Amino acid sequence: MTTAERTGTPSSAVEAPVLEVRDLSVAFRTEGGTVSAVDRVSLDLAPGEIVGMVGESGCGKSVTAMSIAGLLPGSARVTGSVRLQGTELVGTRESVLRRVRGKEIAYIFQEPMTSLNPVLTVGRQIGEVLQVHERMSGRAARARAVELLSLVGIPSAATRVDNYPHQLSGGMRQRVMIAMAVACGPKVLVADEPTTALDVTVQAGILQVLRDLRDRLGTSILIITHDLGVIADVADRVVVMYAGRVVERAPVTDLFAFPYHQYTAGLLSASPTPGVHAGTQRLQEIPGLVPVLSTQPDACTFADRCPAADARCREAAPPLEAVRPAINDHVAACWHPCPAPRTHVEEATA
Repeated sequence: MTTAERTGTPSSAVEAPVLEVRDLSVAFRTEGGTVSAVDRVSLDLAPGEIVGMVGESGCGKSVTAMSIAGLLPGSARVTGSVRLQGTELVGTRESVLRRVRGKEIAYIFQEPMTSLNPVLTVGRQIGEVLQVHERMSGRAARARAVELLSLVGIPSAATRVDNYPHQLSGGMRQRVMIAMAVACGPKVLVADEPTTALDVTVQAGILQVLRDLRDRLGTSILIITHDLGVIADVADRVVVMYAGRVVERAPVTDLFAFPYHQYTAGLLSASPTPGVHAGTQRLQEIPGLVPVLSTQPDACTFADRCPAADARCREAAPPLEAVRPAINDHVAACWHPCPAPRTHVEEATA
C-alpha cells in the first residue's frame, strides 16, 4: 500500500518528501586507489512512508544510509544532494549535523550489542539522547526512558530501565535501540538490517514495532535489508541497489508482481515462496559476486552475471527510466528487461 492509499489522500495531494536524495555519490580513498561505493543514487521519503532498500551485501545500501547524516569517515568523498525538509545536509558543518543526528534523523544499527555501551544501563543511554537534544533533567529523562521502553513493547519497563545490555535478550536489545532512536521524535528513521540474527518470532515483533511507530508518530522510515520477506511485510516502496547504483524503484506490490530488472528477478527467484514446502522448491542462485569498483564503468554493472546480457550491456550503462507507464512510479535501468505481463486486451486477442 502506498502512502496515498494508506492515508486516503489523493496522490496529487501527497505532501512533499521529508527526505530528498539526488545524485548521491560516495568514493573512498584506499591504498589501492579510489573505490566508488555509491553512484548517483536518488530517492525520496514521504511523510509516514516506509521505503525498503534491498540488495546483496556490498551493493552500497549501508554506505548510502550512513552518508545521509554525514556518518562516514574522513576518507569518504560525498557529492550530490541530501535535503531534509528543504535543508541541504551534504557539505553542512559538523556542528549542524550533530544537532540533526538523533533528533531529526535517527539510526537503528544492525548489531545492538556493539552499538550499545556495555557499562551503562539502557535507561542511562536513552536518557543521554533526551538530555542532549531536549535539555531534559536526569529525572525527567529517566521517566521518559521508561515510557519509551513501554512504547516499543518491553515488559516491566520500570525495572528494565536499570538493566545493562548483557542482561537483555537480542530482541530486547534491538527494541532498546529503537526506543533510543525515536526518543526525540525524529522525522526520519533509518533502520539498517534491524532484524539480522533474530529468530522469526522476534523479527515479526520488531517489524510490528516499526509499523506502530510509523502509525503513532508519523515517522518516515528507510529500512535497509537483504531480506525480501521483510520488504514485503513492511515497505510501501522498494529501492533495489546493485554495485552502488539504483537499478529499480517501484511500489512494493508492483515490484513483487512485475519485476523489470534482471537483477530484481534474480533476487526474487533466490527467495523462498511462502507456503511452498522447502523440500519441493528449488531456489535459483545468481552466479558470481557483486564487483568491487575502483571506478564506475560506463556499462551495466550486472552484465557479467546477467543471463540476458549482450555487447550493448557491456558498452553503455542503461538509464534509469519509467517502465510500463500505467504503473505509477516504477523505474528501472535495464537494456533487456524481464517480459512485461500481458494486458487483458492482449490476452483476449492472443
